Amino acid sequence: MHLSPAQDAHPRTPGEEQFALAAELLALLGDRTRLALLHALTGGEADVTTLTEACGAARPAVSQHLARLRLAGLVDTRKEGRRVVYSLRDGHLRRLVDEALNVAGHRLDGRPPHD
Repeated sequence: MHLSPAQDAHPRTPGEEQFALAAELLALLGDRTRLALLHALTGGEADVTTLTEACGAARPAVSQHLARLRLAGLVDTRKEGRRVVYSLRDGHLRRLVDEALNVAGHRLDGRPPHD
């Protein structure tokens, strides 16, 4: 039996716990402001001021969204003097955000997504 490359990458069926955690992750990404913040962080580290400008939301809302992303383990923080600098936790999240935006772009353009 021949397996496709996608099946080779994940040969076993995800369990209930993995599905639940993936659903939580996708729910976090389902918020426009959080998605914009994560997209801004794909370009590298940034502080709250920079992220507020990048996503166009009010600073208190940005801070709350960043706190949720941090508690969910999706972003890391480090102190730089009085500033808190945020970064994406890993490359998997970067690819997930990029793919979600690529699919949305294709749908807006009326083109089917390609592999």
